[in-house]
Order: sequence, then C-alpha cells, then structure tokens
Amino acid sequence: MNQLSIVIPIYNEKENIKYLFNEFKQYKIYEIVDEVIYIDDCSTDGSLVELNLIKKKYSKVIVLRHLRNFGQSKCLHTGINHTKSSTIITIDGDGQNNPRDISKLIKLYFSNNEISLVGGIRHKRKDNLVKIFSSKIANNFRKLILDDDCNDTGCSLKIFDRKEFLKIPYFNGMHRFLPALFKGLGKKTKFINVDHRARIYGTSKYGTLKRLFYGIIDIIRVLIIIKKFNNIQNK
Repeated sequence: MNQLSIVIPIYNEKENIKYLFNEFKQYKIYEIVDEVIYIDDCSTDGSLVELNLIKKKYSKVIVLRHLRNFGQSKCLHTGINHTKSSTIITIDGDGQNNPRDISKLIKLYFSNNEISLVGGIRHKRKDNLVKIFSSKIANNFRKLILDDDCNDTGCSLKIFDRKEFLKIPYFNGMHRFLPALFKGLGKKTKFINVDHRARIYGTSKYGTLKRLFYGIIDIIRVLIIIKKFNNIQNK
C-alpha cells in the first residue's frame, strides 16, 4: 500500500505556518496523507515554536530541525530520509503554493504506475517582475540544455517516488532539477498547471544573481550525474 508524506521546508515563515496548515485541513489533505513533515532550517523568528504547537495537537505532524541554515535541498533530503513513505509530496512553506492542488497531483500521479514524478507549473505567477523575468530566462536556458520537458522547475509543488529520489546523489540546489534527474534515471514525468498566490506574510528569500550563478554550475553537475546514470543503464 502506498503511503504519502508531505515534506515542507521552513525558514522564517512563522506567520505562514498556521495559515498553510489550516488549508491542509480545509482541503482534506491532512486526512489523506500519513505524515506532514516540517523541517525547520534554523529559523530565527519563532517558526519552531509555532511548529511545535501544531505538533502537540496533531499526531501526523513531525517536526525536524537543522542546527544551522542549509537551504531547501537539504531540508527535503532530511525529511525524505526520515520518512518511510513510498510517495513524497513537496510544497513551499510560504503559502504561495495552493494546497488545494495537491489532490490534482495525487490523481495524476496514481493514474499511471509508470509515472515517477508529477510537477506543478505555476500559472499566472504572483511575483514581482524581476523574479518572474529572471526565472523565465533560467527555465528556458535549463530546458534547452537539459531537455527536461519542464517549463517551471522552480515550482516546489511536486509528488514523486521516494525510492527513485534517493538514487540521486545529493547536492545543494538539487530540488530545482528533479524533473531532469528523474528523466535521467529513465523515469516518466508529467506536469500540470497549478495555482500561484501572492505572499500574505513575510518576504521572499530569493537571491536572483546568486541563484543564476549557482544555477549554471548546477546544470553542469546535473549533466554529469545524468551521464553516469546513462552509463550504468547501458552496461
């Protein structure tokens, strides 16, 4: 039997935590999953206190904590290594992804047992123009080089096979390349439009120039990993 775990990185999102969790309940997501795993990435705003309050009331909630700030990829890796669920759902902790879309991803994912990853494509993004423009350039460049069939790898709303994810060598930034990496493993991926919302609380931790620089390095790293996958498969 498939088990489902939601994995949510949290870094200084105190005001968004309760709001997002209430939506999990409102849209019956909490009812259909086995675990809701939060990873506090060494927040300094009281996010951990808010997470522990939810944990005390809801038995499916698990709270893990990093002792220093590692970033989103490490958070996902920590949460996915912790759970034993066969299927992972990821979503941002800032409230910009709509939990209502999780049901759509689950339905598509389980409609075909050959599918190993379903990713969301943010429709009508509610971000500032600089962020949208730079993301579009990065997505087009990445898609051209990696041929990953995905128009928006930056969308955190995804569902995928845990076992296949754990075959991928960890590196910081890997969460933005999961479609290419799953395809490199020879796995089938699908994508679906999802809602995208403006932030209600807090500020974005987005760093445009820094992300662009490391993104280019990461693309090279992904190409090397995919080449190794192909060499193994062709033996």
